[in-house]
Amino acid sequence: MHAGKYARVERERRFLLEAPPAPSSVTVTRVITDRYLPGTRLRLRHSERRDGGAAELKLTQKIPAGRPGAVQGLITTTYLSRAEYDLLASLPAAVLTKTRLSVPPLGVDVFDGPLTGLVLAEAEFADDEEALAFEPPAECAAEVTDDIRFTGGSLATASREALAGWLAEYGIRLG
Repeated sequence: MHAGKYARVERERRFLLEAPPAPSSVTVTRVITDRYLPGTRLRLRHSERRDGGAAELKLTQKIPAGRPGAVQGLITTTYLSRAEYDLLASLPAAVLTKTRLSVPPLGVDVFDGPLTGLVLAEAEFADDEEALAFEPPAECAAEVTDDIRFTGGSLATASREALAGWLAEYGIRLG
C-alpha cells in the first residue's frame, strides 16, 4: 500500500477503556457527529469544540489496509463549506455521535445513543516504528486495533445488544 497524491497512510491503534478519563486530564473536548454513507467508504463529519469556535466539516474516504496492525489503510480528507456539508448531509447515512476528549497522546471517544457506555481510545502515529513502540496507558483495558467491530463504520450500525456482547468478550460490562 502506498500513499498517493491525495491519500496518506493512516496509522492508529485503538483501545477499550472501562470509563472516561478524569476531566482534569482533558485538554480539548469536541462533539462529533459522523455520517457513514451506505455502500461507500465515505464518512461525513461535523466536529465542534465545546469551548466555541467554528465547526469543522469534512468528507473522508478510508480505504482499509486489509491486514492486521497499526496501518489502518489510506485516508483522504476534504474540508467542506457549510453549503457543501448540508448538501451531503441530506444523503441517507448511518449516524454515530460521540464526544472526543483529547488526553495526549490519546483521543478518547465517549459514545452517545445506543452506544452509551462505550469508551474507545486511539493513538495516531507518524511511522510504523512509533506505532510498534507505543506503550498504552494502564487505563487501557484491551487493545482492539485488529477488531473491525470497533471501527466507526461498524459501530454506526451496531445495536446495543451486539455491543454488550462484543465488550463482554474483552471482560468489559456495558453499564
